[in-house]
Amino acid sequence: MDVFGNLMEGFATALTPTHLALAALGVLLGTAIGVLPGIGPAMAVALLLPVTYGLEPTGAFIMFAGIYYGGMFGGSTTSILLNTPGESAAVVAAIDGNPMARKGKGAQALAAAAIGHFVGGIIGTTLLVLLAPTVAKYAVDIGAPDFFAIMVLAFIAVTSVLGASRVRGFASLLIGLTIGLVGLDEMTGQQRLTFGSLHLADGVDVVVVAVALFAVGESLWVAAHLRRKASEAIPVGRPWLHRADVRRAWKPWLRGPFIGFPFGAVPAGGAEIPTFLSYVTEKRLSKHRDEFGKGAIEGVAGPESTASASAAGTLVSMLTLGLPTTAVAAVMLAAFQQYGIQPGPLLFQRESALVWGLIASLFIGLVLLLVLNLPLAPVWAKLLRIPRPYLYAGILFFASVGAYAVNADVFDLLVMFVIGLLGFAMRRYGLPVLPAIIGTILGPAAEQQMRRALQLSDGSLEGLVNTPFSIAVYAVVVVLLAWPLVRRVVRRPAPAEASPRVEREKVDA
Repeated sequence: MDVFGNLMEGFATALTPTHLALAALGVLLGTAIGVLPGIGPAMAVALLLPVTYGLEPTGAFIMFAGIYYGGMFGGSTTSILLNTPGESAAVVAAIDGNPMARKGKGAQALAAAAIGHFVGGIIGTTLLVLLAPTVAKYAVDIGAPDFFAIMVLAFIAVTSVLGASRVRGFASLLIGLTIGLVGLDEMTGQQRLTFGSLHLADGVDVVVVAVALFAVGESLWVAAHLRRKASEAIPVGRPWLHRADVRRAWKPWLRGPFIGFPFGAVPAGGAEIPTFLSYVTEKRLSKHRDEFGKGAIEGVAGPESTASASAAGTLVSMLTLGLPTTAVAAVMLAAFQQYGIQPGPLLFQRESALVWGLIASLFIGLVLLLVLNLPLAPVWAKLLRIPRPYLYAGILFFASVGAYAVNADVFDLLVMFVIGLLGFAMRRYGLPVLPAIIGTILGPAAEQQMRRALQLSDGSLEGLVNTPFSIAVYAVVVVLLAWPLVRRVVRRPAPAEASPRVEREKVDA
């Protein structure tokens, strides 16, 4: 069946009353949680992951799609009104969005962000429909050495792109890989890092790790830095745009997806880099450059459209290769695993109804997001007045309920709070959280693919680099590792020649 036919079947699945209600609920929950200070889409999805335990897989992922996009919209709302980005992708929205709000144009900024998310999401999801089946078709022929090489690329890229220090990135990755090793060795049955505890024999559940690092770690960090005076939210009127605003914003809305989607689809791409690139691009192309940083609507429209398209791009890598390129994708991959479903090249064949229902629900969720959230923007603004102590106490409560619901075991609560303290320490010393999550999820899979490749080559290391694809991927890895050193050497200034007067003074001395 062709792509269009599969998509129509997906719409038939997603437009049933139950699935439509779940999509609307996901959009509302995602926006409500994402709009709260310090809570981004990743934390929203991790926090609401246990809520979907009682749902069948298709309904659960349709709800997740709504939470994902709703959380992104909520993060930009916080950036614009409070100058407090809920996630790194919403940082750029605050540069011009918050000055707009302080000038009394908060409604216009929110409308530009909402429409930007809608346009970027529609174009990005359309590209997902067109490209994902083709990528999956070719990915079926990828062998164990190739998959291991791709995972190594993901590890290296995620530690190189995020944070100010590569050493801290690799330290975070090592923490995640160590957590992923806990449990029984799948091939030998020997216990690893269980310390003799039967509770750890099955390993640490990825859901518990995600909730601990995001929800608990972030809550403890914010609680330790609570200010006595809460931030004041800026009043919001009814979001609408003047004709002049639309004339300035429509081109950035259309340019953003073609910057964001490719970055979202590559390992460790995410939305941080493309949103900054979009901002720089719009500043160079705008006729109102002097307004940037002071409240230019292009500085909100372009990056928000880029971020939404990047979110669609992350689903290409996750669905076709099983590679999460962002924190949200990592948590969603954990959700797939909780249902016993492994994303990868065969997913489009084995779970066709689920995949196309999920993709169709992305279009539906975007429409619901626009219809519901434009009128409800003043309501979301009122949520910003919740006192921080009550807010984060509630988050810890729901995180605890969610972790307990995984296996109905009190031991999981202890593990969650221990890893939560680890997440707090990581934030304290500047270690990014995403490499730890990626390491926990992909570590066991990378180990399995490496062992398969070595078995096929009778233990020879050449078995890891015996295909053209794996060699090409390792070449990219070498470039990523060597580029900072090369750039430092190229940019090193030439030593200044000493002046004749200085030389004479040295001789006289």
